[in-house]
Amino acid sequence: MTRLTLGVGAAIGCALAVTLALAGDLNPPPGAPVSTMKTLQEVEPRTAINATNTPGDANSVYKITQPGSYYLTGNITGEAGKGGIHIVASDVTLDLMGFNLLGVEGSVEGVSAPVVGLTNIAVVNGSVRDWGYSGVSLGAATNCRVVDVLTSGDPNDSGGINVGSGSTVSNCDVRGSGNGIFASPNCTIVNCTATGNGTGIAAQEGSTISNCAAGSNFTGILTYRGCTLSNCSAFNNAGEGLCTNDGCTLSNCVAYANTGNGIRTGYGCALSNCSAHNNQGDYGIYAFGNACTLTNCEAFLNYGSGIGLGSGGTLTDSNASWNTDDGIVCSDHCVVRGNACWNNGNFGGTGAGIHATDAGNRMEGNTCTGGDRGIDVDAAGNIIIRNTCAGNTTNYAIVANNYYGPIIDRAGVATAAVNGSAAASTLASTDANANFSY
Repeated sequence: MTRLTLGVGAAIGCALAVTLALAGDLNPPPGAPVSTMKTLQEVEPRTAINATNTPGDANSVYKITQPGSYYLTGNITGEAGKGGIHIVASDVTLDLMGFNLLGVEGSVEGVSAPVVGLTNIAVVNGSVRDWGYSGVSLGAATNCRVVDVLTSGDPNDSGGINVGSGSTVSNCDVRGSGNGIFASPNCTIVNCTATGNGTGIAAQEGSTISNCAAGSNFTGILTYRGCTLSNCSAFNNAGEGLCTNDGCTLSNCVAYANTGNGIRTGYGCALSNCSAHNNQGDYGIYAFGNACTLTNCEAFLNYGSGIGLGSGGTLTDSNASWNTDDGIVCSDHCVVRGNACWNNGNFGGTGAGIHATDAGNRMEGNTCTGGDRGIDVDAAGNIIIRNTCAGNTTNYAIVANNYYGPIIDRAGVATAAVNGSAAASTLASTDANANFSY
């Protein structure tokens, strides 16, 4: 019994010793007490937009004159003859905090950087509406960023969002403006929507546009030289859907139900996996400039011709079907190879599967079926090999002084069924360059 009592006492003593050891020094540190509370600047290191912090002037309701991070604390209503927020310093971030800048009759820009030479300005997270000149106007500045901004009702051609060179516009929606998004050279526009504007999205030289949609504008998407477009769509625009200048690259783009051409390109452009449906212009896809390359493209049910190819162009592995006029039209010195053309010349039109209007073309390995003419060649000096045509009113319509492999007529020829591992040829030719009607 004594041993048990001593053991418990020893245990309590040890626990007490440990507790005392963990409690630390109970004496306060020397010197005056120091507050551990955070300052307001530490809690919110940004500057609120208001009459005290960012007073306006004769041209603006509010004005940012120093670098830093700024934010709205509520909606802002404009004044006639003034812009909403003018930014006249570089290195500024303006967070709209989900609030709205609302213009009034006679107001100017919602947010603008009117001083030439500014850089590194960001406008994010809110809406800008009904300003007399433009919504967000950063065209005089460089290396800017506009993210998660909605604009509408800005009638001037400067439009909803306007940015200077080297800028990025992402996750924005622009509606009902003179122009939607306008970007200077070397800009990036991604994940944006433009609806009901003059030009939905316009970008100058060297810019990249991806994952964007432009609908019910006059022109959907317009680019200058050397631009890259990917995964973009243009639908129901009053003019052309996608219109690019020289040296542009387009991939996985769609033009649907535009009043003009679906896609039109300049010189030296490259298109892959692009499609044009139900467009009312002369062409679904019109690569009118010299030396364009198109591969794996599709033109379906357009009111003019499906695909138009300018001088020196190449069109491969593509499909042009159910267009009112020709499926494919090529000018001169083109390569048209491995394409499928079906049921062109529909809805009162008169069309060929492939129509060569000039000399120097090579038409090879194409299939043309169900049209008024299969392959139609208007000029001398072309080569036509290894093509197949079936079910056209006229399978081959070729003027004199062209060069072609033998044209073998197998239409209506009965052939035996095959059930096994071998059968004799029914093509009636062993010429590798033969063309066939069947």
